[in-house]
Amino acid sequence: MADDTSPMATDARGGGIIARWGSWSPYFQGLLRIVAALMFMSAGTMKLFGLPAMPHGMSIQLLSELGLAGTLEFVGGALILLGLFTRPVAFILSGEMAVAYFQAHFPQGAWPTLNGGQPAVFYCFLWLFFSAAGAGRLSVDAFLQSRRKRPGQP
Repeated sequence: MADDTSPMATDARGGGIIARWGSWSPYFQGLLRIVAALMFMSAGTMKLFGLPAMPHGMSIQLLSELGLAGTLEFVGGALILLGLFTRPVAFILSGEMAVAYFQAHFPQGAWPTLNGGQPAVFYCFLWLFFSAAGAGRLSVDAFLQSRRKRPGQP
């Protein structure tokens, strides 16, 4: 097995392949955020707009708990997708997913694999991660941060 100092871990320029791969981390963080936000938004579009169609022809009232959840998933997902206000939005969405798990899934049993709560648990901790780590490089937040740090600007 190769470690960071082995010839297998060294590229032609003498830098470690593993170190070079690790340097892409902020971009993969942004990519993870974008893909997760698109998947998350689909839960909101299903609740709010019926796209994709709700199971069993269900409909949701906008001024209900599920309507609020759909709004958070759609609007919050769009903000996360753009990487705008990522930390506070992700924190709110993490809380939403914790509430979703304990209200809708936990009463059916403690194991997420058995009660259908795996997506809620996963998103809860994924959004909690983004609330601490931020959006990554591919984001409006990163763009705004870089503009604030630019020297010589009024």
